[in-house]
Amino acid sequence: MPTAKDVMPGSDPLVSFNFFLDVGGGTIKGFFTEASGIGSESEVIDHKVMGEAGKELTRKIPGRLKWGDITLKRGITASMDMWDWRKQVEDGNVQAARMEGSIIMYDQEGTEVARWNFERAWPSKISGPSIKSDDNSVGIEELTIVHEYIVRVK
Repeated sequence: MPTAKDVMPGSDPLVSFNFFLDVGGGTIKGFFTEASGIGSESEVIDHKVMGEAGKELTRKIPGRLKWGDITLKRGITASMDMWDWRKQVEDGNVQAARMEGSIIMYDQEGTEVARWNFERAWPSKISGPSIKSDDNSVGIEELTIVHEYIVRVK
């Protein structure tokens, strides 16, 4: 019977602690406490065929490849770089806003444990914190990035 050592030799699952966004070689950068939508998926095509004795079968075939929208959240800072990046899109200058970038995941000790590189990205949405006078929690800003390719390189 296989043991845990056989199944996962020498490594524990990575603990996500924080994420760093680096776009355009440092043009847009910042630490984030939450990242989602990192990945891709294939649309599924149902192809119906006739099998033996006229029995209908459905085959699942991969269709178009789709990339998820990346959503990043962090406590609001004085930095305006993400807002300036989004302003390029608002002004109709999407071509200038398209950049390559990386999302880097760090563990509790600050060691890089994973990296995803994406291409031709631009910010489709940015939102500031919900503001309430009787609340003393950290204000959260959120950035949604669309892109045309992503790959995990580490």
